[in-house]
Amino acid sequence: MSNQALLSAYDRQEAESFLERVSDIINAGAQAIMISIGHRTGLFDVMSTMPAGTSAEIAAEAALAERYVREWLAAMVTAGIVRYDAATATYRLPSEHAACLTRKGEMGNLAVYAQAIPLFGSMQEKALEFFETGGGSRYEDYPCFHRFMAEDSDQTVVTPLFDTILPLVDGASERLESGIEVLDAGCGRGHALIAMAARFPNSRFTGYDLCADAIEHARNEARNRALQNVRFEVRDLTGFSEPRRFDLVMSFDAVHDQKDPQGLLSGLYRSLKPGGVHLMQDIGGSARLENNLDFPMASLWYTASCLHCTPVSIGQGGEGLGTMWGWETAERMLGIAGFQSVERHFLPHDPANVWFVSRRAPDA
Repeated sequence: MSNQALLSAYDRQEAESFLERVSDIINAGAQAIMISIGHRTGLFDVMSTMPAGTSAEIAAEAALAERYVREWLAAMVTAGIVRYDAATATYRLPSEHAACLTRKGEMGNLAVYAQAIPLFGSMQEKALEFFETGGGSRYEDYPCFHRFMAEDSDQTVVTPLFDTILPLVDGASERLESGIEVLDAGCGRGHALIAMAARFPNSRFTGYDLCADAIEHARNEARNRALQNVRFEVRDLTGFSEPRRFDLVMSFDAVHDQKDPQGLLSGLYRSLKPGGVHLMQDIGGSARLENNLDFPMASLWYTASCLHCTPVSIGQGGEGLGTMWGWETAERMLGIAGFQSVERHFLPHDPANVWFVSRRAPDA
């Protein structure tokens, strides 16, 4: 097509509409940072328990500096999150908004995910280097990453663990009550294992993770709760295998950013006793981009892939499979690992993730 034809095909109205779209995206990015601050400071939680209040009253209740609270409130009002009454100079967080922005919100706490925006933004300079060099990062390059992931896990894994997730595995609760060996591969701060260890004292629980800070946090929490049936260890899972040791192996959002995901799944298969079960959670998007256009928060997951999961894998010498490796890829890799029975589940409380229940044959 000639330059003249390209110019004649230019749609000014579409260009102006797209300009507005980009402006909205940039504005929403700023709003996300303020939502993250509202979560971290507890301001949303405080406001959810108050009637309308002035900036001074809200700041006093939250034990924060009024001048900064006032500026944060202005950002939240212009974002349509907080309501403002100019006549009384008071602010109010509607209960319908608090439902997805507070730690006790009945619809889950989306403010947890807003923390990803400043986190990923802090990696921009390193990411620019990776684009030029093809290099990668380390887990410890991401400030407060495991705290953020633990909050996510608390919502998607720990809270529904006993009523929704473990029932995916037939007979799991009964076996855990009797006493079995359980592994969490890539356990992070270990909240799921700690909850299970407290609930099932006859079973024995092991958590492995590459990051020393996460393991130290897990150990301290287990120690504070006087749990004797759970242990945590810093361990690189590359080449992992403890043949026929575990009855149940779990991996929650931990496989795709490994150096060798296929090798890990194969090692987890070998580490199960005959008849053992692998319970895996991961991002539930498709391996095909065109299938993810309506996937919940798809742009966030591709950003997480570009700025965290892919460079972390490459930084370990891996292939950089990425966050959106796709349930099709996961299912195929589980089959290659040796699992004869692979069930795929999508759960109503967590539409962004997929759950796999994979079994090692009793005679394998």
